[in-house]
Amino acid sequence: MKMKALFTLYSLLILFSHMSWGQETKIWEETPEAKKQRLAWWTHDRFGMFIHWGLYALPGRHEWVKKNERLTNEAYQKYFDLFDPDLYNPKEWAKKAKKAGMKYAVITTKHHDGFCLFDSEYTDYDAPNTPYGKDLIKEWVEAFRAEGLRIGFYYSLIDWHHPHFTIDGVHPQSASSDKEYKKLNKGRDMAIYREYLKNQVREILSNYGQVDILWLDFSYPGEHGKSRDDWGSVELMKMVRKLQPGIIVNDRADLKDFEGGWDFTTPEQFKVAEWPTYKGEKIPWETCQTFSGSWGYYRDELTWKDNRQLLGLLIESVSKGGNLLLNVGPTGRGAFDYRADKALKKMGNWMKYHSRAIYGCVPAPESFDVPENCLLTYNPTTHRLYIHLLEYPLQNFTLKGLKDKIRYAQFLHDASEIKITKPYGHWVEQKVGEGDVNLRLPVVKPEVEIPVIEVFLKEE
Repeated sequence: MKMKALFTLYSLLILFSHMSWGQETKIWEETPEAKKQRLAWWTHDRFGMFIHWGLYALPGRHEWVKKNERLTNEAYQKYFDLFDPDLYNPKEWAKKAKKAGMKYAVITTKHHDGFCLFDSEYTDYDAPNTPYGKDLIKEWVEAFRAEGLRIGFYYSLIDWHHPHFTIDGVHPQSASSDKEYKKLNKGRDMAIYREYLKNQVREILSNYGQVDILWLDFSYPGEHGKSRDDWGSVELMKMVRKLQPGIIVNDRADLKDFEGGWDFTTPEQFKVAEWPTYKGEKIPWETCQTFSGSWGYYRDELTWKDNRQLLGLLIESVSKGGNLLLNVGPTGRGAFDYRADKALKKMGNWMKYHSRAIYGCVPAPESFDVPENCLLTYNPTTHRLYIHLLEYPLQNFTLKGLKDKIRYAQFLHDASEIKITKPYGHWVEQKVGEGDVNLRLPVVKPEVEIPVIEVFLKEE
């Protein structure tokens, strides 16, 4: 009888734990429609600026310089002691972002090295205690809001400076054996760091008014890694949702299987082959990309993308239902790299005339044929199709299956009409299929990097 009773009790405990676990997978209750409305501004705006800035701008050798060169806190301290960005002008930054066509911006409030650009009551390792002497985030928020840009905060879950952050596989002082890790982590307590992390996230979400995006970075489960239990992600996200109910949060706190634990996914430094899905459903997404191969300022890094590549990233992201967050790594003096300035200016020149093909756009209906060497975006509100000509065709341009759907066609950059005519040519008869339509393009490619044809569709 005793064994049977114990078995029954054990079964009940297992059942109860499963019930509790099931409830715990729901951090926040929200209908799909409510979530769609909460993300509506973000899915409309499509294009944002990422800013990676901190002490690592002084060595100018990648934001992971502390890890890459296995620097100790003592060796890294000189950058803190010398940090004085005298050219820092966030108003100028905001104007450049806006002129480039960007609608929102996300800045690193703290990166993996643990240095805080904001004024924190929980550490002295922050901007007000450097020679600069002020809260950098406060100035930044005011400047970007003044330009009408939405604001977002990146916050690193990792902290290579904090004395209680346990040394792991990504730490600058990472070890080669379990025995060595045990020795290195003697006296370190992640529970203390978890509280510190939570307190700082509370600070950045409480001291600067409305925050539109929270970009947490990053989890790496597994041996000598860290996952949601290390960060206390569940309680952290509950606090985030309570403090800023309208905020949009990325998916790097290891809460992918928790309802309300994330809002969008974040493919980094590559072009997705198709709209990302989770459990068979298309999900909100944003690719984060650099102009070059580094997020932080890297003086000698030379793999900078050209204007065509950058515009292609933006257009292709929108054509697959996503956003582009494009990164700038300011210098140690607080100015944008001259190469970033050039890139932003070129993108802005294109966006000035073509933003209609980006803002408010989604992928074209699947029934629409994609012409060769083209990308399609579509505005469901205005019923306009945008054909991005990655390779400029010679005069005849056939659109399959759209004969009875087109009202008018024009180049977007100058609103000049593109005639719908029979195919042009001599000696060999040019034909289009039944239901297809031919557009007559000028021989000379317009003086824009990627020309766009704006097609006015008939409303069904």
